[in-house]
Amino acid sequence: MNEGDRIQGRLLVIAGLFLFVYSLLLTLAPAARLRSWQELAVLDYHLGQWVIFAFWAGLFTLAHRQTIQHLPERDPYLLPVAALLSGWGLLVVYRLYPGLGVKQGLWLLVIGALLILGLRLPHQLSFLRRFKYLWLTGGLVLTGLTLFFGTNPLGFGPRLWLGCCDLYFQPSEPLKLLLVVYLAAYLADRLPRVYALAPKKVTGMHQAAPLLSTLRTWLISPPLLPLLAPTLVLTGLAIALLVAQHDLGTASIFILLYATIVYVATGRQRILWVSGTLLVLAGLAGYQLFDVVRLRIEAWINPWLDPSGRSYQIVQSLLAVANGGIFGRGPGMGSPSLVPIAHSDFIFAAIAEESGVLGVVALLVLLGLLVGRGVRAALHAPDPFRHYLATGLTAHLGVQSILIIGGNLRLLPLTGVTLPFVSYGGSSLLTSFLSLLLLMHIGAGAAYGVPARVNPTPYRQLASALVAGLALISLGVGWWGIYRGPVLLTRTDNPRRAIDDRYVYRGALLDHADLPLSRDSGSPGTYQRIYLYPDLGPILGYTHPIYGQSGLEASLDEVLRGLQGNPVLSIWWNHLIYGQPPPGLDVRLSLDLRLQAKADELLKDQRGALVLLDSNSGHILAMASHPTFNANYLERDWVTLVKDESAPLVNRATQGSYPVGSAIGPLLLSAFLAQGDPLPALPSLLAYSIDGVSLDCALSTTIEQIGAARSTQEDWGATVAAGCPAPLATLVREGERSGPRRIRSILLQEAGLNIAPTLGLPVAGNKPPVSIKTNLVQALLGPKGIQTSPLQMALAIAALNNSGIRPAPRLILEMKTPEQGWVELLKQGKDTAFLSADAAARAADMLSQEGLPIWQAVADMRSGKSGVTWYLGGTLPGRQTFPLTLVVLLEEDDPILAIKIGQEVLQTAINSFTTE
Repeated sequence: MNEGDRIQGRLLVIAGLFLFVYSLLLTLAPAARLRSWQELAVLDYHLGQWVIFAFWAGLFTLAHRQTIQHLPERDPYLLPVAALLSGWGLLVVYRLYPGLGVKQGLWLLVIGALLILGLRLPHQLSFLRRFKYLWLTGGLVLTGLTLFFGTNPLGFGPRLWLGCCDLYFQPSEPLKLLLVVYLAAYLADRLPRVYALAPKKVTGMHQAAPLLSTLRTWLISPPLLPLLAPTLVLTGLAIALLVAQHDLGTASIFILLYATIVYVATGRQRILWVSGTLLVLAGLAGYQLFDVVRLRIEAWINPWLDPSGRSYQIVQSLLAVANGGIFGRGPGMGSPSLVPIAHSDFIFAAIAEESGVLGVVALLVLLGLLVGRGVRAALHAPDPFRHYLATGLTAHLGVQSILIIGGNLRLLPLTGVTLPFVSYGGSSLLTSFLSLLLLMHIGAGAAYGVPARVNPTPYRQLASALVAGLALISLGVGWWGIYRGPVLLTRTDNPRRAIDDRYVYRGALLDHADLPLSRDSGSPGTYQRIYLYPDLGPILGYTHPIYGQSGLEASLDEVLRGLQGNPVLSIWWNHLIYGQPPPGLDVRLSLDLRLQAKADELLKDQRGALVLLDSNSGHILAMASHPTFNANYLERDWVTLVKDESAPLVNRATQGSYPVGSAIGPLLLSAFLAQGDPLPALPSLLAYSIDGVSLDCALSTTIEQIGAARSTQEDWGATVAAGCPAPLATLVREGERSGPRRIRSILLQEAGLNIAPTLGLPVAGNKPPVSIKTNLVQALLGPKGIQTSPLQMALAIAALNNSGIRPAPRLILEMKTPEQGWVELLKQGKDTAFLSADAAARAADMLSQEGLPIWQAVADMRSGKSGVTWYLGGTLPGRQTFPLTLVVLLEEDDPILAIKIGQEVLQTAINSFTTE
């Protein structure tokens, strides 16, 4: 046994060990997915991969021995590389679709037998050279038959196959090989040897004038066109057949193969420029003439424009690469079948998802080794025919690999060709192994003769171009798998997240007393999200495999999914072993389910929102938005929900934006009192007109009803509580006289009505504050004045019983970690003091309600036939252990109902905390 035999044997052993480990991991994958190692005996492991591995090992053991006997001087690297690639692809195909894996295994068995028999062919391969026209004509005839008798195993798409009864053959695959044979034989017979020889050094005037030297070479060289005319005709005929079949990917490979072989044979770079131009023009023509080309190019340029439609394949391919990351999800642990045709055109994406960046880089190294050894065989071949033949075979394997992998990574438009040795398909596998057989013969023949004189530059350029292409692909894999991966995986059209949710526990959302609001039901493999309090739909949101995520389910996704809060080592270990995140963490919210139920009961038949919070801590005790939706029935109700004009999917409490109007009264009164000026006399009329719109009190209150016996302070409290606009306009004008910039700053900026708070939920947009030059009365009271959300209003008026401080809101409190238990989540935002404590307390007392331990104000804003009603209220400062603030917003003009809802919620909350 010589050194080459030992190298080949060792490499085959390494390939076998890799595939053995891969098969073992496929066997354990079901248990790893379910994390149920104790149930190994009852799980279905699809043990067919061991049968495939066994016959693969037997086949290539026999092939190894036969090569030692019949090709002792062959290149020892070619067979192991092809064996590993084909075995890897076979296991991936079987993992994706066991039925197709069995068929691929049978194809490999037959093709392996042909490979072993082909080892006995003469090294000179003269029968290929002698009958070059016969071989190519036969391939063209078979390909042409598909125009009349062609079919497609899928039942739709281009009819590129011949056959029936679940047995098909694609003639265009071996046609590539036959074209290479024809071109190599023709050029070896017809082209003058001057093209193959290395150029001689030029001296004298030509050395000083390269242009003259080039012209001289062109003048003394025979013209190419007459010599190449037959090849152009036959190659053009083959390309025309492929274009007629809409097999444009293979047609582009034919152009590249023709250019490569002719360039190597002649050394003329013009061939490359002309072919490149022709390829670009063909692409432009295809874009105009063929819908499939147009769709592929548009999907290549901007796949994010229609990710669920015409760009679905490429987007899902990129998501698969991103999901693999550096180490991959593990054999059998990813979801590569989400990519259409993952077993064929997109098998590279399937490998990337389960083997990661490291795995596909190893795959690219194998392809680079195959290309390098192919170019080496071409350089050392003993005659021009085998020079050109090895060149064409190597170019075929390298170019086709780069085209399909580049398409998977969006480096190139999709071509629909297969990955040699790896993709599913008997025709492709046959062509790849025939190419391997011929390269092995050429390499072995080089040992028995003296290599012909050849200009090595074109060969080295070919090798450099192919290796550069593979290197660029490796950078593309790193770009999508590492750099862009984390962003891609958060896309709502990434179904892999939903698949993980079926196998990995997702943390529950709990109220402040640990009562579950939403949680997982079932066991690994059958987990399903259950929403136990459906009325919180707009706030809790949903996580759904089809409709994505919203609400707290979306903002807390990293925690609920276990990717935040768990130790980094635990996350890494779970990814490595299970290909999944660790179990998710439960999250405790500030909501009080008893108070929440009361709020939803009172708002049940209304359009509106409610926010109840602890004025001191900023804890949101209840948040309601109606109409609501039941997230347990999204699939049933989705179309109705989307079309519903009442917008039940919107959280009105945080996303609604409503005109403030007279609801600014408590803040305006506090700001005026903070200036230290005495309250002015009340106007004789309580109504007010702005921009031609007449505004009145929300409640039927007049000066006479207030009573002349009451003090001015009591009168002002009553009118502000009733939402009367004229007294508020008076306060604005008087306040601007004494301290215009201060009162404007408080009401338009510091109160935060235009500031979107950080909450962990979608909130109303952070609109720029009203200009300091704006008419303040119109900006505050007018129907076109400032707008705010119920949450922003609640935070602002919380200052009345919180010493003039606007608290930072808190809805998300703690997460339950496996090591430390309940851990407080960082408070987002900070408290802001914008009123004096004394002025805030005085305003609350002026708005107090007789017989009730609360202050309140009501306001409405009429606009045409519709309107909104605000109810603002809270406990009196210093009189309750827990200072409470409440805002109710109704999308109708009904102050009495707003007061009823507000007072009942506040009384329920006061009683609840008093009892505790």
